[in-house]
Amino acid sequence: MRKMLCPQCKIAAMYVKNEAGDRRLVYVVEGGEVIPKNPEESLDGFDVNEVFCLGCSWHGNPKKLVRY
Repeated sequence: MRKMLCPQCKIAAMYVKNEAGDRRLVYVVEGGEVIPKNPEESLDGFDVNEVFCLGCSWHGNPKKLVRY
């Protein structure tokens, strides 16, 4: 399970948001699959089609993340 990185600042820490604006920390693995940082948490109700970087202002489709 290789973590994908932000194309701008090259870190793996991301988050997703739901309609209420709540955030859930996630990683994106190869293939663009979004997984929660804490395995006990669920991503139900969260938009996994847009991820936000914790290190910079980048956000976008998880398939746009890069590998290093």
